[in-house]
Amino acid sequence: MRKPAVLATAVAALFISLSSQPTLAQSQSPAPYVNLIELVIIPSELPKFLETAKENAAAFIKEPGVREFNITQLASNPNHIVFYEVYDNEAALTAHRSTDRYKKFKAGTENMIADRNLRVMASVVFHSKDH
Repeated sequence: MRKPAVLATAVAALFISLSSQPTLAQSQSPAPYVNLIELVIIPSELPKFLETAKENAAAFIKEPGVREFNITQLASNPNHIVFYEVYDNEAALTAHRSTDRYKKFKAGTENMIADRNLRVMASVVFHSKDH
C-alpha cells in the first residue's frame, strides 16, 4: 500500500509545481494577426500604384496595432505585388480598414488592380531584426 501513497504524493507535487508556473499562453504575448494580399497591377498603372502604396504604407504603419506593413514585388514579374501586413490582432486590422485613409487608398487604386488574392495567415514563429 505504500506505492500508491508515494505515487499520489508525487502526482500532487507535480500538479502543484505545474499549476504555479505560467502557461505558455500566459507567458507569451498573443500571436500577431498576419494578412497577406497578392495583387496583379495593370502594367500601365504600376508606377502610380507603387507611389500611392508607398505613401500610404508610411502612414498605415503609424496606426495603433499595426506592427508591420511591407510591400514587395515578385522579382520575375514586377506587376505582381505582395502586401505583408502584421497586426496585433484582428481588431487592429478591422480598425485599419475603417480609416478614411484606407478607404481612399482602396477606392483610388481599385481600377489599377487586375487581380486580388487575400490570405489570412496563421503565425507559427517570427524572427526579425530592425531593417
